[in-house]
Amino acid sequence: MSQPLGTLSGGQRRRVELTRILFSDADVLLLDEPTNHLDADSIRWLRKYLGAYEGGFIVISHDTELLEDTVNKVWHLDANRQEIDLYSMGWKKYLLARETDEKRRKRERRNAQSQADTLRKQAEKMRAKATKAKAAQSMFKRADRILADTATELKKDNVAKLRFPTPKPCGRVPLMAENLSRSYGSLEVFTDVDLAIDRGSKVVILGLNGAGKTTMLRILAGVDQPDTGSRELGHGAIVGYYAQEHETLDPGATVWESLASAGSHLNDTQQRTVLGSFLFQGDAVHKPTGVLSGGEKTRLALACLVVSGANVLLLDEPTNNLDPASRAEVLNALALYEGAVVLVTHDPGAVRALNPERVLILPDGDEDLWSQDYIELIELA
Repeated sequence: MSQPLGTLSGGQRRRVELTRILFSDADVLLLDEPTNHLDADSIRWLRKYLGAYEGGFIVISHDTELLEDTVNKVWHLDANRQEIDLYSMGWKKYLLARETDEKRRKRERRNAQSQADTLRKQAEKMRAKATKAKAAQSMFKRADRILADTATELKKDNVAKLRFPTPKPCGRVPLMAENLSRSYGSLEVFTDVDLAIDRGSKVVILGLNGAGKTTMLRILAGVDQPDTGSRELGHGAIVGYYAQEHETLDPGATVWESLASAGSHLNDTQQRTVLGSFLFQGDAVHKPTGVLSGGEKTRLALACLVVSGANVLLLDEPTNNLDPASRAEVLNALALYEGAVVLVTHDPGAVRALNPERVLILPDGDEDLWSQDYIELIELA
């Protein structure tokens, strides 16, 4: 049965795209976060396929298990030194080698600093004498060269600082849906689903790929319309929607314009402060959204949610494209958020951080109280 590509879920589209690339006649595969949006079975298959692949490939990924199973060389971009370090070894050996290199650079930096300090102290003693002033100046220059020629000390990576503000007041049930149904041609996604999101409640939507999780969130957000049924907002409801493909961001708008649209109440100083906390500084705030990387789009979309004042968050895979440190910030913000959350995710850590009370299981639309037994379904989703 054929289905329009635009109606597929993120995971389904990713599988179609990977199939097209993996079974092409390409000599070298270029893969950017290939495991995003994939279920556990698809990820395991991809690891096994790439591990046995006889051609070459270059992969960018935050999935360390994929890297452990597949790569035999690592190119590490050191942003501090603005250099690429080449390691002709697997992932685990690379981690050990990089740690050793970083310790060596720190040791070299300390030794260089000690030598430079000794030279400067000696130069300070000599510069007071006119006959030794020239020699003192040479010693100062030599101290500067020693430091300049030594690798810079590793700096702590920048991490987006994410905190959701206290949500604005709303009624007891800010979001409701009744008899929701959605089909694509003869393909029925879900039928007659009812849902009530209470103030401050935490709900996870579960279901295998293709069960309609993203479609349900889009309907709850008011982005798409159901075939039958209705979605209603309660008193004072402000809905914030995070889309996994970032389609809520205008690709023609700049980073600055995007945040200004979401937080019109902010003045320029407040807006610059928020953008800075999400690592958009200097000229970066004037970049068009359409040229941002996946991680940058994720940070911008989350920044827009933060300033929206939303008391109901609809989150579709919010930890995709994030480095481990930024992911930890997102999970901590989820754990502390006082408003209502409806979450779709493949990330068990995100569910544990949310600590949900209920689950909605698609496509049947059954509701249940949260139980740790559902963690396995999260990993398969």
